Amino acid sequence: MEIVEFPVEVQQSTLDAMKMYRNVFAGKRVLITGHTGFKGAWLTIYMRYLGAHVTGYSLPAPGPCIFATAELQPLVSHREGDIRDSAGLRQVLEECRPHFVFHMAAQSLVLESYRNPVDTFETNVMGSVRLLEAIRQTRTRSTLIMVVSDKCYKNNEWVFGYREIDALGGHDPYSASKSAMDIAVRSYRLSYFPPKDFKDHGVSIAAVRSGNVVGGGDWGVDRIVPDAVRALSRGETLTVRSPEATRPWQHVLDPLSGYLWLAACLSERPQQYAGEWNFGPLPSEDRCVRELADAITAAWGKGATWVEGSDTTQHEAKTLKLNIDKAVTELQWRPVWNFETTVQRTISWYKQAEGADGKAVYDLCTQDIEAHRAEARAKGLAWAF
Repeated sequence: MEIVEFPVEVQQSTLDAMKMYRNVFAGKRVLITGHTGFKGAWLTIYMRYLGAHVTGYSLPAPGPCIFATAELQPLVSHREGDIRDSAGLRQVLEECRPHFVFHMAAQSLVLESYRNPVDTFETNVMGSVRLLEAIRQTRTRSTLIMVVSDKCYKNNEWVFGYREIDALGGHDPYSASKSAMDIAVRSYRLSYFPPKDFKDHGVSIAAVRSGNVVGGGDWGVDRIVPDAVRALSRGETLTVRSPEATRPWQHVLDPLSGYLWLAACLSERPQQYAGEWNFGPLPSEDRCVRELADAITAAWGKGATWVEGSDTTQHEAKTLKLNIDKAVTELQWRPVWNFETTVQRTISWYKQAEGADGKAVYDLCTQDIEAHRAEARAKGLAWAF
């Protein structure tokens, strides 16, 4: 491999991890909870791309979703189960004995959390606790990436990004549940799986917090990109709420690359990389909903338009930004695709996927993965080599 000029000084530990990253997942057993969801399905495809043996544990795939359209079920060890089912979790852990666990199962919608707060708290908090407890009871030795949310922070409507050391909190049930989940994960790490005793228990844990992800194959409700695709594909005008709200938009492959790189580093040096990590866009890439709606309709073409709808009566944060200095400095990770590229590739994915068969949809995902990695290599990012 040719010598690469890195944009910042690279720690020796990161160089060591880089040497093994290309093969760290090859042939390994990986458990993904929530693998039928949007991010979970993309991670499933990415893990297969890297040569891992994937076991997925999730509720049945919802209506239209990338897991179904890409026909992923025959390609993995697919287990249907509720993350709140302790017995089911113990069984899948005992059968899979995963080298890596990526916990993505969640109730992930703010508005849905207002409608069903009890289910939201039970899924996001107790589901995570039951997974950690199942790992403890089965004595599973594994590297865990626990996916939380950028909304776990106490939102003060600051114009600067929240850091991993900032206060947690939550106004709406979803945000509060993710804050509580984060606290529970930290408690288990300190109480039962302390990094200093890794040789005894064999469990390393990191909690990751990422921004508002977009990308092809998201068909969720109350999310701007799938709402836009549904409306614009029917020749209708997109209706947008809270157009001035600012969010850390990013392509789904950017945080996933961070999760994977962190998992590789964590498996190599569990004492150094355990803890909390933010993965989001660069500060210059934050955009408001109005700008996203403009970019989506411009990329769609054909006279696509949007209008402002009435805001929900439920509270939602107006400004939310993430500080990613820790990941940039300690992991030498950076997001790859800027805002414009993210929107262009997302809309292109949906247009190409329309009417395509499962293999073609799957190939669209791997093409995005390869393009994303190629651009990361061109930028000298360690994880892409």
